[in-house]
Formats: sequence, C-alpha cells, structure tokens
Amino acid sequence: MKPLKNISGFAKFSLFVLAYNIVVILWGVFLRASKSGDGCGQHWLTCHGELIPSAPELKTVIEFSHRLTSGLAFLFVLALLVWALRKFAKGSPVRKTAVVSFIFIVTEALVGAGLVLTGNTAETLTAVRPFWMAGHLINTFILLAFLTLTCWFALGGGRLRANVDRRIIYTLSAGVAAIIVVGVTGSIAALSNMLFPSQSLAAGIREDLAQTSHMLVRLRVLHPIVSVIVGVFLFLAAGWIRKAAEGRAGSAFWSNAVSLIVLAQIVFGGLTLVTGAPILMQLGHLFLADALWISFILLAASSLSGEPKRETV
Repeated sequence: MKPLKNISGFAKFSLFVLAYNIVVILWGVFLRASKSGDGCGQHWLTCHGELIPSAPELKTVIEFSHRLTSGLAFLFVLALLVWALRKFAKGSPVRKTAVVSFIFIVTEALVGAGLVLTGNTAETLTAVRPFWMAGHLINTFILLAFLTLTCWFALGGGRLRANVDRRIIYTLSAGVAAIIVVGVTGSIAALSNMLFPSQSLAAGIREDLAQTSHMLVRLRVLHPIVSVIVGVFLFLAAGWIRKAAEGRAGSAFWSNAVSLIVLAQIVFGGLTLVTGAPILMQLGHLFLADALWISFILLAASSLSGEPKRETV
C-alpha cells in the first residue's frame, strides 16, 4: 500500500469514514450501557414525536445524539459510495466494497429503527431481544469489514485472489466465523449484565450456575469461555498464516497485530469481568474487539492478495 503522505483524498476520506463509524459504535455501547435506548420512546425518526426534543432528559440527549451521529455516518458512507462511483472505473474493487458498505449502513439503520419501534431498548426484555442484539452485532461487523476493505483497495492494496493455499482460506474463514461467534456471545453477556447486574464476581458466578437464574444469566458464562478458546485459536492461526503467506505485503504486520490484540483483549476482558463491567471498561472491551476484527480482515486481505515471495536459486 502507499505511504500515508502520498495517499489520495478518497483514501483519506475512506479512513475517516471507518474511524467515524467506530466512534458511532462506541457511542452506541454507551447508549445501551447507560440504559438510554428508550430516550426517545418508541418513536423513529422523530423523538417523542418531535423532530428536535424539547426539555429533554439526559437519556433523551444521549439517544438523540446517537441518532444524529448515526445519521452522519449514513451520509458519510453515501458520500463514499458516490465518490467511489465517480472516481473508479466499472469493475473496480473499491466500487464493489463501497456499494456493499452502503447496503449494510442501510440495514444498520433499519436494525436500529427496529429495536426502537419494537421497544427492545433500555431495560426491556422480550423473547426476541437477544436475537436483535446478535443481528445488530453481525450487521455491524459486516459493515466494518467492507469499510475496511474499501480502505484497503483505496490505499493500493491488491485484489483478493482465490489461487492461494486452500489451508489459508479455510483458516481465515474459521477465524472470521470464530470472531463473530465471540461477538454474539459478548452481545448476550452485555445484555445480561445490564438487565441482571451482579453485586460481585463471586455472586455473578453463583447466579450463572444457578438453575433458577434467567436463561440469559446462565448463557453469559459462555462468553469468557468461548473468548479464551477463540483467542488461543486466533493467536496460533495468525502465526501460521504469517508463515504460510510469507512475502505478501502486510501479512506479517497484520499477523503480529492480531496476535498482540488477542493478548490485550484477553487481559482486558478479564479485568472487565473482575471490575464488574463498568461502562468505561465496556467501551475499551468493544474497541479492542473492533480493532481485532479490522486487523483480522486486513490480515485476510494481505494474505489473499499479491504474490508470495519466491526463493532465489
């Protein structure tokens, strides 16, 4: 890829759009964790039936500001798409990833609207809310993946190729699936911790194992277990891919990034659990999760593009 000082205006804008969407996602976590999701009631696009809320409560300010920042994210991705269609020739991978990014920012908005209109916000628990949370998480991950690939191609990254060692493709596919599974269990654990907070770690463990506890409480123990298992797999997989894809631009860097973030996430996740998951720790935990996902997508892109280094005779 090109040195940062030589990148085009479009590439800079694609990086900005990716970074901005991460900020919006983190603000969404704060919205959920602060139980402010019902700040505008069950109204969308309006807030309590008003375009601009009058005399709002704090949770209304939080919810309304999230809608504003999300609206800007939608406009930024739309601008990215229009710019890509105007700047790049038909068939360009930048065009394709920008189109898919726009599709998933639309579905992201629809999922957010669905949560509000069905009342699956704040401390409300319905039978379908965990599925809404899981769907929202998966949609967000897909959106981030295609925004990341738009940046990759805009910065001069090579086209992705299928004529590589099949083991690399299988390992990358397993890694993508594993990260999504961890994300889904994390969304369920976050919902459970918000709705059924524990007084201490020991009390939380007892509640997790009690047959009388709500199903969500009994399911949240899956997240730390699955996270450790997947973390070990990703650490080993990243090291193996680094060797298997040796010579492909960026593969070693992103392999190391994945390995380091996995270690950081396991430590940070443990601290989040021990401290009772305060909002600040939840924000850091999700930021690392997004960083891991983006790094793994870039590891995949670097491993599936270009030609491997050839041995000299």
